Amino acid sequence: MSLHEFLMMTCGATLALLALWSWLLWRDHRAMLAARIGIAMNFGIASYVYQTTGWTERASVDGIVLGLLARSTPALFWLFARTWFNDRTRLARTDLVIAGLFIANALAMHFAFNAGSALFWVAGPLFRIGMFGFAGAGLWEAWRGREGDLIEPRRRLRLALIGVVGLYVLGIAVAEMAVYNANAPYLIISMIGASTALATFGVCAAMFASRRADLFGQRALRGDPLPLPQQADDPLAAQLLALMERDKPHRDERLTIAMLASRMGEQEYRLRRLINRSLGYRNFAQFLNSWRLDEVRTALADPAQREVPILTIALDAGFGSLGPFNRAFREAEGKTPSEYREAALADSGIG
Repeated sequence: MSLHEFLMMTCGATLALLALWSWLLWRDHRAMLAARIGIAMNFGIASYVYQTTGWTERASVDGIVLGLLARSTPALFWLFARTWFNDRTRLARTDLVIAGLFIANALAMHFAFNAGSALFWVAGPLFRIGMFGFAGAGLWEAWRGREGDLIEPRRRLRLALIGVVGLYVLGIAVAEMAVYNANAPYLIISMIGASTALATFGVCAAMFASRRADLFGQRALRGDPLPLPQQADDPLAAQLLALMERDKPHRDERLTIAMLASRMGEQEYRLRRLINRSLGYRNFAQFLNSWRLDEVRTALADPAQREVPILTIALDAGFGSLGPFNRAFREAEGKTPSEYREAALADSGIG
């Protein structure tokens, strides 16, 4: 078997794996935002792999479409990490604007390259900066929330994803700069594309090995609240809920699951399993925010606190700043804190 035949075979295997993974995501998780973005990301990866075969011309219509999809992959990876690892059910407008600007620059770079325009020397470096930036931002999303992730298969995948994607993005960037700027053989890019098969196989195997039906989250509708703290028959759950009610540790914005486990004199893995499987939370921040938001709702509906600034209420409840609080509140209530307060006070007969 020649090297060319081997490269074509591995590229074909990669495309088949990406197609299978995308189909499974669509079949089992299409209601979840993270799964839909994951499918789009797979299309971007597949487009890059297909382009490395040299079967399409850059100036053709299909070459332009595939090129745009391929170069959208860093932004799609960032959006995927941002939604999946943080259990987000919607994208912020700023996220869409940032990703859109990157994709627009990629399109400008594509046409400038084909036309031999000087614009390429502006759009090209901006694309490389954006590529590393999105990769780094996506990996940061995977890294920063790892300790609070209560879905064990996803928690393990975080570190694997950091290693695989980090090395792969670096490899692509170096290979493309070597080929397009230093006249290195195009075979380098083909080999990078073929190596995607190994990375894709590893990620797919890890995904398939997990039998958690909620790996990508339960379906959430706009305005659905976070699950509220609840009573449970488990003595450990009763101990946890009593501690939360009595001492209100959620008011400490620096509280970690390890700190809470130590405070209870319990092993961390048991507390993780309890909060996830018995109380129904996917991450520790979601668990804390349910207590914080419950306290905020009570304060906003209290006529005696109608003059207390919302920021003061949020900070007292344990939120570190106004931005995360507003996002969490809108996610849970489908309205702003001000709108909630106004409606609550109106219901109580106070306008």
